[in-house]
Amino acid sequence: MVRIDFQRLRFLAIDDNVHMRKIVRALLQGFGAREIYEVEDGASALDTFNHYLPDIVVTDWAMPVFDGLELTQMIRQANTAANPFAPIIMLTGHTEMGRVTSARDAGVTEFLAKPISAKALYYRVASVVLNPRPFIKTKSFFGPDRRRSSSTGYTGAERRKGGQAEVIGQPALIEPQKLSS
Repeated sequence: MVRIDFQRLRFLAIDDNVHMRKIVRALLQGFGAREIYEVEDGASALDTFNHYLPDIVVTDWAMPVFDGLELTQMIRQANTAANPFAPIIMLTGHTEMGRVTSARDAGVTEFLAKPISAKALYYRVASVVLNPRPFIKTKSFFGPDRRRSSSTGYTGAERRKGGQAEVIGQPALIEPQKLSS
């Protein structure tokens, strides 16, 4: 079994609902996180992101000023954001396939439906920490590879347009610790 040292990770939690931010904070603290920054809107989130350089962003979709989707697009701009490779976990109560696709196409790393559970949040964080997906850079997209398998021969309707893609591998955020039995 593998254990993640959450104390070594910095989180940015963004939600316009103070109660949801408290839930996310409490769950992350329960996992062992100590450095958690909280903001209530997309503009404050971008400022905080660029100032504190969090390792992982946990954001709501619907927020004032600009929403989580717009925030994701701003973070993924390789020439303007402090760390365009930061994993972004999108929280939302709206889980229609069109929204999931829009989030994925904006560069969201993981998607999590509200109401969230401790297990679901832990699983998403563990996924981005231990198994980071490579990033894809084309003329029209920069973000995590949406493929979860190593198959490269997909030619279906969902194949991303944009010509030749550059694949940028990502190291694990932190090295996992093995638990002794």
